Amino acid sequence: MEVRRARWTAVGTGALLTVAGLAASALRSTGSATALIPVSYASGAAVCAVASVLGSRGRTRRALWLMIAGVMVMAVGDQFD
Repeated sequence: MEVRRARWTAVGTGALLTVAGLAASALRSTGSATALIPVSYASGAAVCAVASVLGSRGRTRRALWLMIAGVMVMAVGDQFD
């Protein structure tokens, strides 16, 4: 039961972070920001999407680390914003 909950948590969190990253990328691409900022958000979202897939396959530890890496990539974009 706990394994299933960990998988669903990894999938849900990864999907939520993916949607947030893509939304931030879309919002930043319409502004007058440099191209690095939307690319950073989109790259972080892609990493979180991969983490979501890994989480659904039971690789929850790797998914967690990939989500952390994806959020850190998005944070780099936020620092340049």
